Amino acid sequence: MASSCSSCTFQSASQTLPSPSPPPPPVIHAEGGSSNQTPSSTFSPSPRVKSCDVYIGFAGRRPLLRRFVKWLQAELETQGVRCFASDRRGCRDALAHGVARAAMEAAAVGLIIVTEKSLSNPYSVEEMRWFLECKRLIPIFFELIQQDCFARDIIERRGEVWEKHGGQLWTPYGGIEEEWRAVVNGISRSPVKLEVNSSNFRDIIFDIVSLLGVVLGRRSIVEKVQRWREMAGKNLPFPRNPNFVGRKAELTKLKMILFGDIESNLERCIEIETPETCKKHTNLTSKSSNRIVKGSKGKNPLWKESDEELEMHDNWPGRYRSRPSSFSKGVACVHGPTGIGKTELLLEFAYQISQSYKMVLWVGGESKYLRQNYLNLLPLLGVDVVMGMETCSQRNGPRSFEEMEEDAIAKVQKELMRGIPFLLVIDNLESEKDWWDGRNIIKFLPRFGSDTHILISSCLPQVFNLKPLNLSYLSSAEAMMLMKGKNTKLTIEDVNALRIIEENLGRNPLGLSIVRALLSELSMDPRALLVSITQMPYRERVWNKKEDLVLKHNPVLVQLLDLCFNILDDVNKPSRLATRMVEMSNWFAPSMIPISMLRIAASTLPVKHRHMNFWNICRRAIPCTAVGESDVSMLEDEAATDLLRLSIARSTTKKGYICFHKIVKLYARKGSNDTNAVMIIKAIEDEGNLLQHANHIWAACFLLFRFGVDRGAVDLPPRRLLCFIRSFALPLALFTFKVLSHCNASLELLRAATEALEAIEDSFVTAVSNVQKRNMCFHILGFQTSTDPDSILYRNIVDMRTILLETRAKFMLQGGCYEIGEELYRTTLSIREVIHGHEHPQTCALLDSCNNM
Repeated sequence: MASSCSSCTFQSASQTLPSPSPPPPPVIHAEGGSSNQTPSSTFSPSPRVKSCDVYIGFAGRRPLLRRFVKWLQAELETQGVRCFASDRRGCRDALAHGVARAAMEAAAVGLIIVTEKSLSNPYSVEEMRWFLECKRLIPIFFELIQQDCFARDIIERRGEVWEKHGGQLWTPYGGIEEEWRAVVNGISRSPVKLEVNSSNFRDIIFDIVSLLGVVLGRRSIVEKVQRWREMAGKNLPFPRNPNFVGRKAELTKLKMILFGDIESNLERCIEIETPETCKKHTNLTSKSSNRIVKGSKGKNPLWKESDEELEMHDNWPGRYRSRPSSFSKGVACVHGPTGIGKTELLLEFAYQISQSYKMVLWVGGESKYLRQNYLNLLPLLGVDVVMGMETCSQRNGPRSFEEMEEDAIAKVQKELMRGIPFLLVIDNLESEKDWWDGRNIIKFLPRFGSDTHILISSCLPQVFNLKPLNLSYLSSAEAMMLMKGKNTKLTIEDVNALRIIEENLGRNPLGLSIVRALLSELSMDPRALLVSITQMPYRERVWNKKEDLVLKHNPVLVQLLDLCFNILDDVNKPSRLATRMVEMSNWFAPSMIPISMLRIAASTLPVKHRHMNFWNICRRAIPCTAVGESDVSMLEDEAATDLLRLSIARSTTKKGYICFHKIVKLYARKGSNDTNAVMIIKAIEDEGNLLQHANHIWAACFLLFRFGVDRGAVDLPPRRLLCFIRSFALPLALFTFKVLSHCNASLELLRAATEALEAIEDSFVTAVSNVQKRNMCFHILGFQTSTDPDSILYRNIVDMRTILLETRAKFMLQGGCYEIGEELYRTTLSIREVIHGHEHPQTCALLDSCNNM
């Protein structure tokens, strides 16, 4: 933890600069606490202060300033740079002043944050003068620019800044004008230009850390910062929406919820640690047991907050002490029905406020994938994923599965609570309970009130007892702006037609954006579009799920989607590739999908021919390409482009991927045949990659092994099933267990795959028995007999089942489930003895493993 010095108490305005040689203080420890008041003839700073690399000097209690200092300090410490942050005007005694002065003398670099009030602060001026004389000063201009800092302009009160804060600033502390001018001229001529404002926090901090890496000769820091720069701009799933309209009040409300009153209330949430506060916190931890609740043996302590905060402890079933509001805790929840624009709001907010965080961490909140998505943050946060392979703790005996999973979650929480601000976005949270084990997902998240802020979107009426920000539909003016876009040449009849469309669509943002695309991309007339929508026959469908109500209650939106898909069919015939890609998206995981995999899945669907009567304008708008005139890659690119142009799909920040809105997938699901679900297996087999497509492989496993799905099931021939398990299911289970420590999911996948192979074995045994009976009858009658079932395939299936059983046995032993593990080992051994014999190397190796247990 970094050492620093600050306090709320300000010294007298007429006080002179502190003496470089303070009176003899008591000896202090490295943590900042004092010893048993043993007097010393000379001041003896702690070893940590003596080894200080960077001194950070600042002055003031402004929340933004302290947020910047705390972030910079934590970032430097994370990179291995020892730093000391000090607001020396708040130091209360000679000991604190001596510690700060010793840190200044030991530091290799002095980072002094210059504000409009720094030049009248005696301590800030002394710090700048000290490091200028040593040629180790790097000034950071906070909400100033370097060109503002000219002595003559300051004295004569020129410019907007110095009209209020300028004048003879050397007089408040009894300084000398010549020395003061030398300091001002020194920072104004600094070759390093670092100017901070609220719109470039992250970039400037990266620049400072990278610069210090060069100055201190630590090239590894420069490389790490470069990787962070690259990741920070690519982690958001979607590019910024240039057509985003309205929601100004909602965006302002979100900023107030997460940051509070930025001018006053936030300062109590941001605290720079000092030797005094460090000692105070230590005493508070040891004396106030009601603030920290120790977990059971082997578990990390869990926080139990005050009466105004949420409880976080083992028996969390839903008890809350306070009123349902946590707006001041850095957590916000956006609520609204499907299609209201929650994701768009969160995306726009993330782009607007991204410089206030080191990174925006976007996590899909769908129930079956939430845990996987959250644990996938480990490599993104720079945590060595190999550490997840550890299976033994410091105490004797293996860890339980629960402890392994808690350790993996704790690693994410630790990285999010280092004092470095992140924005964790959980989009489309479907349930407060984890789908795999029913655990409340509040235990996954970092502690409320930390520097990391949490932003959630959900259709649930309430999440974690938070008072949600209810998102309403766009206003009539905003809806009109979204539909017409940049088209200003609209007649009164056109405007009236758009108003009718808007009312019929219920101002659904997805429908409005599709209307915009039809008007702009196809150059359609609003009145002709209205006629086309109304003339589309409405097909009665059975909407039997709660999530389908948005389509059931909005038939005009269904007609609009029918119109778009008719256009796509007419343009892409005879292949209908774009429409079939949408139909197949329904079976993939709810995340961005590779276009190539969509094309593979869609190209194997049977082609349906429909009778189309459509406008020639639509044919001319999107040129049709015959299958024989282009290669496959061009076809899939054109199909994806058509989907993006009509706003049926949306682009992603990852090249070669697209994503579909939930309403579009619900619409496509009603026209899709459940038997087509097998096509996702074909796509995974051809282009599946564990590291890039883990969620889609999970989706295929859900369908193939019939767990976690409510519709659709895939039946594969035994040979293909064996190949899929060997190539994808088993590696996915190993990765999930060893790297992500998601033990329940891995064991469930292994169990389901084993049962699938057992069913095939039983069918083989039945087939062999039938063949033997038939051969005996044919032999009696004098006919030739047919061949037996494929014995090689049967042996391969049995071998794979033994591998799955052995893997499960190893995992059970690592989790302390000795009885189950030993039983699985014995079952595996007996199968191998029957298939391979007692002397086979695989049998001998397994026997040795059993003997060594």
